[in-house]
Amino acid sequence: MDHSTRKQKLRACLPTIAPSMLKCDYGNLQAEIEQLTRDGAQVLHWDVMDGHFVPNLSYGALLLKSLRNKTDLFYDAHLMISDPDRYLDDYLDAGCDAITFHIEAVPEPTALLKRIKDAGVLAGLSFNPQTPVSAIEPFFGETDLVLLMSVEPGFGGQSFIESSVEKMQQLRTAAGLDVILSIDGGIGPDTLSGPARSGADLYVAGSSVFGEEDYGVAIREMETLARDQGPTYSN
Repeated sequence: MDHSTRKQKLRACLPTIAPSMLKCDYGNLQAEIEQLTRDGAQVLHWDVMDGHFVPNLSYGALLLKSLRNKTDLFYDAHLMISDPDRYLDDYLDAGCDAITFHIEAVPEPTALLKRIKDAGVLAGLSFNPQTPVSAIEPFFGETDLVLLMSVEPGFGGQSFIESSVEKMQQLRTAAGLDVILSIDGGIGPDTLSGPARSGADLYVAGSSVFGEEDYGVAIREMETLARDQGPTYSN
């Protein structure tokens, strides 16, 4: 799949909930993916942590690759790691459709963004709650997706930072309509409306999906909120 096809595939399902696989049952990963597929998920969000850039460890490229032939869902990899350039080829080889790294890890990200796009994959840039929108604004032209962290990165289950609503509005104004805007951290039915009204496209949700008995009901409830309160999509 080339870059354009991947972008069209993602845009076609917006607004969407991307279940964060950080919160799934690791002992039954394939079963969890199959259940999410049946329940209508279209994007899987993989939070990769190295224990250095963030104070936690998760999974790596080998695990993503081992599951790639089990699903056709969109693979959205979020690299919370100190040296994404060093490991990029591993995640490309794992079959990721979008790869996002942090401006805090790569302050001059243009070359890495181009490298990702040249491989036919969507290039994403993320930033932490304390980082201003102005830090990433110069790089929108090379960026397919921007991920706003609405909690401090590194751990699941944190509370949503309310100031992220205003920050998402700033981001949408600065980025325009061409860049897909994602938000990650504390997203659930009680917090989704603010980012939706501010222009978010993609919502990473962990506990609010995997903490519910019926994943499909949780996903549909939040996607309905996103459609009702967010921007109109022509696709």
